[in-house]
Amino acid sequence: MARSGGYKDYWNVLQVPRGADQATIKQAFRRLARQHHPDVRPNDKAAEARFKEINEAYEVLSDPEKRRRYEQFGRFWSGGRGQASGGPGVEMDFQNYGNFDEFINDLLGRFGEGNIPGGFSASGFPRSGRPRSRANAPDLDAETALEISFAEALHGCERTLAVRTLGKNQESVQVRIPAGILPATRLRLKGKGNLQPGTGRRGDLYLKVQFKPHPVWRLEGDQLRADLVLGLDEAVLGGEIAVPTPTGTATVMVPAGIQPGQSLRLQGQGWPSPDGRKDLLFTVVIHVPQAPSPQELALLRQWAACRTGSLREAMARQALLPKPL
Repeated sequence: MARSGGYKDYWNVLQVPRGADQATIKQAFRRLARQHHPDVRPNDKAAEARFKEINEAYEVLSDPEKRRRYEQFGRFWSGGRGQASGGPGVEMDFQNYGNFDEFINDLLGRFGEGNIPGGFSASGFPRSGRPRSRANAPDLDAETALEISFAEALHGCERTLAVRTLGKNQESVQVRIPAGILPATRLRLKGKGNLQPGTGRRGDLYLKVQFKPHPVWRLEGDQLRADLVLGLDEAVLGGEIAVPTPTGTATVMVPAGIQPGQSLRLQGQGWPSPDGRKDLLFTVVIHVPQAPSPQELALLRQWAACRTGSLREAMARQALLPKPL
């Protein structure tokens, strides 16, 4: 390659005539980069140096402003700003790419052409979008929702997530969900976010955990609750009854005369926490049969006949609102 006092003939580097259009320059770059790529010629220092020169030449000639300065000022085109950003000194981490074409496309994107591959489109995560200048560097962190079942949240689980797709290759990560995780918790996966083209820098991935609703159990803060249906006789007479829990069956003492809306507590049967399992709370609901049997109706009529006083006497005394004088 022709040089004079540090001057680099980028036309000669890319083996294109002066005044070549962008399509010709891009085609030459692809051909030469493939020929001198370190994966094609491993342990070849000369090929590695040539590969860096090709990158440097392409960055200058593919950028209209850099190309104008280069054609006008020659060796002084950079105005004291140093070598082109894609030239010698830039570290290329080829392990970030599934194949050579992905590397080339990423490199073209770094020079301002084409889309940047390797966001999170394959798994529903945000894509990093088109390349931005270094002055407006993209936010490399990404966030996505992770929906799990109520049982998985209670007991903990492991999930395998696809975080990046490169051609036919897919990068996956194993995520451990701790037992007793709370809704809207954000889990951080360090170094699994968006990849900044050309630098290998990578942000973090945040998983916002969401629960599927459960037909019995509900979580209020870190308090596990459920409705407990009692028969009229159970509410009046009280006694020990068997109740379901998330992990089996337990026994709870119902005090005689318990009222609807009151709560019963089972110690150590609730939501897991760092200090152990919290209590489980039941809200009492009284079951009123919609189609009582003849025997039930007969017993209820006997009960009504035994009632003393009026159930609504206190209400009647307090309900009247006399007109003001």
